[in-house]
Order: sequence, then C-alpha cells, then structure tokens
Amino acid sequence: MRELSRSLKPRHLEMISIGGIIGAGLFVGSSASIAAVGPAVVLSYLITGTLVLLVMRMLGEMSLATPHVRSFTEFARAGLGPWAGFIAGWLYWYFWIVVVPAEAIAGANILHAWMPHVPAGVLGCVLMTLMTGVNLMSARSYGEFEFWFASIKVAAIIVFIALAGAFACGLTSAHGPTFANLSAWGGFMPYGAVSVLAGAVTVFFSLTGAEIVTIAAAESAAPSRAIARLGSSIIVRILLFYVGSVFFIVAVVPWRRIEIGQSPFALALARMHFLWAGLAMDAIILTAVLSCLNSAFYVCSRVLFVLAERGDAPQGLIRLNARRVPVRSVLLCGAAGIAGILAAIQAPQGVFAFLVDASGALMVIIYGMIALAHLRLRRARERAGTPPPRVQLWLFPWSSYVAIGAMAAILIAMQFAPGLGRDLHVSLISVGVVTLAYLIVRWRRAHIGPGGVGLVPDESARHL
Repeated sequence: MRELSRSLKPRHLEMISIGGIIGAGLFVGSSASIAAVGPAVVLSYLITGTLVLLVMRMLGEMSLATPHVRSFTEFARAGLGPWAGFIAGWLYWYFWIVVVPAEAIAGANILHAWMPHVPAGVLGCVLMTLMTGVNLMSARSYGEFEFWFASIKVAAIIVFIALAGAFACGLTSAHGPTFANLSAWGGFMPYGAVSVLAGAVTVFFSLTGAEIVTIAAAESAAPSRAIARLGSSIIVRILLFYVGSVFFIVAVVPWRRIEIGQSPFALALARMHFLWAGLAMDAIILTAVLSCLNSAFYVCSRVLFVLAERGDAPQGLIRLNARRVPVRSVLLCGAAGIAGILAAIQAPQGVFAFLVDASGALMVIIYGMIALAHLRLRRARERAGTPPPRVQLWLFPWSSYVAIGAMAAILIAMQFAPGLGRDLHVSLISVGVVTLAYLIVRWRRAHIGPGGVGLVPDESARHL
C-alpha cells in the first residue's frame, strides 16, 4: 500500500496550522522589520496577513472543489498543468530543505551558549538526528511533537500580550500608559508610507508556513474539510499573535532601541522589569526553532513523496514502512540537512549563504502560482456550471487580482529594497534551474518512454 497514514487528529492539525506561522521569524526576525519601518510595522503585518489570508482562503475553496488534490503544490498542477506541479513542488521542497539546516544551526547556537564545551556543529547534527528519528516513527509522532511545541509557543505569546498590554495601559507601569512610544520617536511612520510597503517584503517571509497544514491534512481522516476550516480562521491567529504582540512591543519599547538580531520580546520584558526575560526567551526561541525544524523536516519528506507519486522524483521515494512513513524521503532530507550544517560550518559565507539567498523569493513565486491556479480553476468551474463549494474566496475575482498584484509588487519591491535585490536575483536562478530540469524530464519522457526510471507517474498518484 502506497497511501500515507491517516493518524493525524484535528487537534494536531490545529496546532500545526498555528505553529507553521510562529517561529524565530516572530521572536527574533521581527526586530529587523521594526528597525526598518518603526511603529507602522503593525500596518506591514496587517497588509501581509491579509495576503496570506486570501491565499489560505483560495486553498480552502480548492480543497473542497478538488478533493482528490491533497498537497499544497499539487493545486498548481491541477490549475496550471504538469509543468506547474513540477516547478512548484521542487521549489517548495528547496525552500524548506534550506530551512532545515538553518533552523538546526539556530537551535545549536542557543544550546552552545548553554553548553559551550560542545561544538555547535555537533549539537546541530544531534538535533538533525533527533528530528530524523521523530519523523521516522510515524505521522502521529510528528503531530504530537508539533502539538506540544506549538502549544508552548502559543502560551508564551498569550502571556506576553497580557503582560505587555497591562504595562502599556499603565496597570503595571510606574509612569502610566506607554502608548506615546507609538509616535514619540519620529512619528508613527518615521520613514514614510513607502517604508510600510517595503516592510511587507520582509514580513511576508515571517508569515509563510500556514500552508503546511495542507500537507499534513493528507494524513488526516477528512483532508478537504480540515483545510477549508483552518484556512478560514488563519487571520485570527495572525491578528492575535503577530499584530497584537508587535503592537505592544512598539508601545512598550521605544522602537529606536530595538537592535536587529536581538529579540524585541526579551527587550520588552526587560523594560517591564522581568529579570528572567533573557533566559525565558532563549528557551522559547529554542522551542520555536525546534518546532519549525520538525515541520520543515516533515514537509520536505512529504513533498518528495508526492513528487515521486507524480513521476517527478525517483520512484524509490514512494516506498513506505509498516507505519506508512516514506522512509527514504525522510532519510534523504536528514542527509541534506546534515550536509547543509557542514557547509555552513566550513564556509558560512560561501555555499550555505548562497543556498539561503537562492530561496529568498521562492515562497512569493509559489504563492503567486497558487493564486493563478485558483483563478483558472474557479473560471473553469463557473463555465461548467458546477455547484460552488461551501467555502469560496471573498469578492472574486477582484480579490484574486489584488493578491496576484500584491505578490508581483513584493517581487518588484525586493529589487529596490536594501539587501533583498540579490536574494531576488539568486532566487530567479533557482527558478531557472528547476524549469530547465522540467524540460529535461519532459524530453526524456518523450524519447525514453515508460522505461525511464523515475519518470512515469505511479498509478497511486491518481488517489492523491
């Protein structure tokens, strides 16, 4: 049997969807966005959150209208054709396979600060081994791991919002409300309205990950209903966890004191006179890093499985063990992660830096392909007179045009945003390489035919 397990429960999917958007990008990466935009970064989060909401709503609609499709990137194949499925699938895999060693290194650095006698590289490899073991056990093991780690992250943010809200309102502050910080240091928009749009570029990457639930839902009892339900409620999480926490950070702390690379959460807690802030945030950031590492590991293995089912990857990656886990895909991801860690240790400014840069704009491009696929599928369904699903994108087609236009604007803004132009250029090289790979595979299919190893879709692909 080549069907993945159906062992993930609704509570697992709920936390996977939440955990997918809460990581080091919020706890640490938000410092760069705040420093670049000022208090108006709250608007950047609102703009980007709305864009992610639209994409998740599209996924919810497509999951109900095309229930045979059970993977995020496969919606591109359904709407645009085999070329889109190949390109979106491999680009998505590449994005997350770079995240795997990056998160392992981030976690290793935190552990190294606690255990300086152990090299960070060794700790990174230990984390990779641990995640490999978790993902080899079963989908249920991944779900349980993510459920508890995501629960810790959610609890930490709720506690932070409560503490910071009380301080900002003057309930625990010795000097009364602190909302004046929103405008006292150069104004609410110290760099103008353009900076808000430019800030949306960096914020976008922090908010990616919500779509992971579409991968995990394939191993639940009712995939389509799960995607539709969770996609509709994603905005609540974005507003509460991102917009709420960042709003109170800039209300409590003068934004000019926030340094890039340092956790603004720890700074805000220290300003509220919580002496345990530094150690507590390190522990929470480590939890977020391990959660993201676990999710990235899971996604990489499942995307490889789907690509193999469709004939776009070696057929050996389809094989499942007794627990219906794609063992070879998991092991390949583990090996790639360890290779990334070694590359980062040997040449931190060389190979690994290039790999990270090459993934910079990929999620924007993939989201854009999903939006185009939704537009085409919706038009085809309307022409055929098919009854609409119970979940539909609001204000269609104008919201689709807005989403596609916004993602195009983000790519254009990357060209002019400091430090992001190179990421865009190198990411486009990645797109070119994958496109060339597709052309080669298509040529081999045409000239070699069924005898080509790993080039012919398996029959079970029809059931994905």
